[in-house]
Amino acid sequence: MLLHGRTLLSIAALAALAACSTDNVVSPGAIAGSPASVNADGNTGVAMRLLHAHVCPSAAPGLARCHSLVRVDNSAQPLATTAPRGYGPADLRAAYSLTSTGSATQTIAIVDAFDDANAESDLAVYRSQFGLPACTTANGCFRKVDQTGGTHYPRGDMGWAEEISLDLDMASAICPSCNILLVEAKTNSFANLAAAVDRAAILGATVISNSYGGSEYASEVNDQSHYNHPGVAITVSSGDNGYGVEFPAASQFVTAVGGTTLTKSGSTFSETVWNGAGSGCSAYVTKPSWQTDPLCSRRTVADVSAVADPNTGVAVYDTYRLHPGGWLVFGGTSVSAPIIASVYALAGNAASVNYGSFPYTHTSSLNDVTSGSNGSCGGSYLCTGMAGFDGPTGLGTPKGTGAF
Repeated sequence: MLLHGRTLLSIAALAALAACSTDNVVSPGAIAGSPASVNADGNTGVAMRLLHAHVCPSAAPGLARCHSLVRVDNSAQPLATTAPRGYGPADLRAAYSLTSTGSATQTIAIVDAFDDANAESDLAVYRSQFGLPACTTANGCFRKVDQTGGTHYPRGDMGWAEEISLDLDMASAICPSCNILLVEAKTNSFANLAAAVDRAAILGATVISNSYGGSEYASEVNDQSHYNHPGVAITVSSGDNGYGVEFPAASQFVTAVGGTTLTKSGSTFSETVWNGAGSGCSAYVTKPSWQTDPLCSRRTVADVSAVADPNTGVAVYDTYRLHPGGWLVFGGTSVSAPIIASVYALAGNAASVNYGSFPYTHTSSLNDVTSGSNGSCGGSYLCTGMAGFDGPTGLGTPKGTGAF
């Protein structure tokens, strides 16, 4: 099936996407929210609501959409700067009580659709900016393959290229010593993305991050077998459209990753539910034995979470869409999924992880997110942050690596 609609969107189309966002996107030229003193990161104090838009278009049945949002200017174009804004590696590690030490025996696979011809060079700029060790093909840290494991890369796509930059940068931010494997699916069909996940496992990835999803469908019960790789921790973003479930986050074989608003005040971080994070009850997938919440007879999304709000977003470097390129601020559960994947890699425990169950028995090593909502579900935990487990943030966010 062909991809309908290119991500080279007109200004009007981008503005329409922004206006339809579940994250309270405001009209061009206006900023909503309480007054705040915002530092160079754009994140200190009360979170301000800023213009942003989906980087990938809505997906037809059988196709997946990348789960990233980018800040845009008053003309609805990606807002690029010459210096980074948004959270960097040190911020993220501080927020989640992580050290930068990790094992070079761990390989984080990033699965995305289409090709980013600038992936390695953009990654080099990000890592150099933040003082991270080089990760290149030459030194063996970085590898890029197509979904068959070869080098016949698919055609490029600007939206998915931005997604790739985001994923690679987040893996680097959390586990700078880990190896990175980028597997590019031929298209954004579920079939091709699933083949890329299988390829990542074949090539020895210890962790696989997936920042995409689409509407649930009856045969996903069988298709989820492509995410069943014992001994490999697989994370999937929960979605950016608020309350509601997408596949493959609904799979019982993955860690479904929700999203938060991460606010920094001085050296202190706090989190609430991001109102765009996906959550709820799967329509088809059997409830895994390690979930016991009462309102879903089938699989409940999500399991854990991390920052996803573009208003408190992360710094990413990208040149594929923008010439000569620059620093962008991204949000979406495409941020949280590779962060959690990389925490698994830092923990070095993937071989003994039984799908998404491990955090459920290690809740003391998670930050519980107890406020905020992503939609209307009668006020239940399925869409509202509460003590203990809730849909939008799962069991919470990392507090060190103990839950992974």
